[in-house]
Amino acid sequence: MYAIMGVTGHVGGAAARELLRRGEPVRAVVRDPAKGADWAAAGARVAVADFGHRETLAEALRGCAGAFVLLPTDVAAADPDAAHRAMADTIAGAVRESQVPHVVVLSSIGADLADGTGPIRWLHHLENALRAAGTQVTAVRSGHFQEKVELLLGAVLDAGLYPVFAESADVPTPMIATRDIGGVVADLLRTPAHASEVVDLDGPIYTERQVAEELSAVLGRPLQVVTIARPGWAAAMVDGGLPPQLAEELVGLYDAEQRGILQLRGDRHLTGRTELPETLRHLAKSISTI
Repeated sequence: MYAIMGVTGHVGGAAARELLRRGEPVRAVVRDPAKGADWAAAGARVAVADFGHRETLAEALRGCAGAFVLLPTDVAAADPDAAHRAMADTIAGAVRESQVPHVVVLSSIGADLADGTGPIRWLHHLENALRAAGTQVTAVRSGHFQEKVELLLGAVLDAGLYPVFAESADVPTPMIATRDIGGVVADLLRTPAHASEVVDLDGPIYTERQVAEELSAVLGRPLQVVTIARPGWAAAMVDGGLPPQLAEELVGLYDAEQRGILQLRGDRHLTGRTELPETLRHLAKSISTI
């Protein structure tokens, strides 16, 4: 049995579907009981647990051969740093209490650094807390998700703009589809290494301008690429609906990327094969009625 947190999200959902496809037993861990119905119908067992409550989360993980865990973003947190570190400690505490022998954690490139990376530093904290919990830990560190364009759909659909938080929209960047990450997670759960490790993931390389062009093609509407210089990052994100505290954290992330400190430093390196147009076509289907 494999417990999967975040099954209602891209990576967790892809991992759970792949495991079920291979005939593996899955325990879908959800916070909202209503969101477990589809997974039950698909053949998974469903466990309801608050990710901020150690005892219920430990019960959801108990008895499993492996678990996939992640740190959800609490957009409403008044103090994002304190809230996410506390949630990371709760997840690690649940892992320790459940005695699950192997955990695959969704992390990020740059999580080897303790500070100066915005919200990635919370994943650094989570990785280390899990290792201290006495379980075997496989940290999957990915870079840019191809599905990140979902975060820009407000500007894309309302104003025909594709915002880029950088000086240039023409920097080649690896971008991986979350379905590929989910497939890797399923593989790592089924066939873990002999010891804890860090697995770096990347994907096909695109510039942000190419992303905008591909998105324009699948949506059938023109898009204007707009680069936003660093002084305007926080204000643009707040205008887009993010709380100021979280916007400042993301400024730290974008700044770390601009400074080039987010690097592949894992024990091994895997590359996703799904190309961006395929991902965007799936995205377009979900918004075709808008």
